Amino acid sequence: MPSYVILVNWTDQGIRNVKDSPKRADAFEAAVKAAGGTLKEFYLVLGEYDLVVVTEAPNDETAAKLALATASLGNVRTVTMRAFNREEFRKIIAGLP
Repeated sequence: MPSYVILVNWTDQGIRNVKDSPKRADAFEAAVKAAGGTLKEFYLVLGEYDLVVVTEAPNDETAAKLALATASLGNVRTVTMRAFNREEFRKIIAGLP
């Protein structure tokens, strides 16, 4: 199943309601599961981003829907990146001319 790394920043609304973040994280995990995916990792981080999340989803379309649905709530802005694991990396490199 494809993996995705999501870089998250709280919006003004999200940081004002930061104490609700654990409930929102649980709701996100439930949405990922309902979409057929898995929440692999969830980190509070220091630096340019507030959170880093690693998920698996059945496909890019599902990942995009999850990102859009989450962002539409107004608490976070996200940057989602498709991540290739070591096996996928090797297959991609092996296919180079």
